[in-house]
Amino acid sequence: MSAARDAQAPEAIIVGAGPAGMAAASILAEAGAAVLLLDENPAPGGQIWRGVDAATAVHRSRLGADYAAGRRATRRLAASGARHLPGTTVWQLSPLVTGAEIGWTDGQRARLATVPVVILATGAQERPFPIAGWTLPGVMSVGGAQTLLKSSSLAAEGAVFAGTGPLLYLVVAQYLAAGVPVAAVLETTAPGALGRAAWSAPAALRRPALLAKGLQWIAAIRRAGVRHIRGVRGLRVLGETAATGIAWRMGDGRWREIATEHVFLHQGVVPSVNLSMAAGLAHRWCPQQLAWVPRTDAWGQTGSPGLFVAGDGAGIAGWQAAEARGAVAAQAALVRLGRLSPVQARLRAAPDRRRIAAEGRLRPFLDAWFRPAEAFRVPEDPETVVCRCEEITAGALRAAIAQGLAGPNQLKSFTRAGMGPCQARSCALTLHETIAHQTGRPAGQIEPLRFRPPVKPLSISELADMTFDDGAGHG
Repeated sequence: MSAARDAQAPEAIIVGAGPAGMAAASILAEAGAAVLLLDENPAPGGQIWRGVDAATAVHRSRLGADYAAGRRATRRLAASGARHLPGTTVWQLSPLVTGAEIGWTDGQRARLATVPVVILATGAQERPFPIAGWTLPGVMSVGGAQTLLKSSSLAAEGAVFAGTGPLLYLVVAQYLAAGVPVAAVLETTAPGALGRAAWSAPAALRRPALLAKGLQWIAAIRRAGVRHIRGVRGLRVLGETAATGIAWRMGDGRWREIATEHVFLHQGVVPSVNLSMAAGLAHRWCPQQLAWVPRTDAWGQTGSPGLFVAGDGAGIAGWQAAEARGAVAAQAALVRLGRLSPVQARLRAAPDRRRIAAEGRLRPFLDAWFRPAEAFRVPEDPETVVCRCEEITAGALRAAIAQGLAGPNQLKSFTRAGMGPCQARSCALTLHETIAHQTGRPAGQIEPLRFRPPVKPLSISELADMTFDDGAGHG
């Protein structure tokens, strides 16, 4: 990277260094644009490729070919000239007529910059899985367990994995490949789900390699002799001060249990939309993915000029589609910056559009097959904690809704649910669906929770030391 490029004020800021963000940053920088890539993690890769540059060849092999593919993306990013700022947290985004104003902190001081182009590549987060005992020490998400395995080669022996979705089986298979014993897999996929997904099977069968991966993971679980229990209708973590086991209920109504100190929960991923919602961008409820997604055009452009959303943050589609979406958004951004003509952008985006279409053939099948059951999205037990930060229970929420509250914003005011440090990342969807379930209204007709800056916590000292930054480190 040249000193001249480093000294330039950024023309484009990308938020998130996963597959979409790295692809967008690389393409923009290779075209000569001054690019700033902001990411909370210490190294690029996102969740899918976390720690890939530091991983040994053996470790990458155990985690699979999809993980190893991240080396190509990180090498391209390093050679592109894009400026990557790790360990930064974006806390504010405001659309402008000329682009956007964006605020971030590096843990020491806050900064603000105005740029013509911002691409949000914030990726996905795991769907909340509120069951009795899910806040106990020893319980974490499957994604969290995978993060420890990828970044630190840490794994818990004798853990129980519970839930549904491709990531559940992938991480169990990765644990087994690393030689870590797994006590059991408790599958909450609804009975008959595969049959209900049959309508989308013909399109899915056009992606046999992706289907084969899932079958290989399940086969690895079977070969290892891991206890695999299907048709689970209820779950609760056992223990007073820490997890000591997990109990499950089958269709016959009886509860069984198994002792363990580690429980990993998962029921799919959803777009991470706190930042895009706080920016005031339009969103729609996606009934297939049971989540809010930003409204964008085929280029990832939102209703605010110069503000794009790419990758799984625009709707869950997998890392290959996310990478292609980042590339498509970058072509449109180059047009906005005057570095590419619309005709050139269409030609350059064509291969990525084909890739997006190909990856999209499998998604309806997966969404239908692994649709999480309502009993696990809307907790039945009134003592189950829904908002972890404020310790608000399902019973307290239902009592407040019964008073006639119209939506999650009123529920937040009455109960403080969603007011904690996580800014409702762990409970927003549960709040929303609890209202829909109790009032009998479609989820898409209930207003979403309003998010306001700071979207993520920052200290008073950081705010007091805030500078209007040109992106090159000059206040």
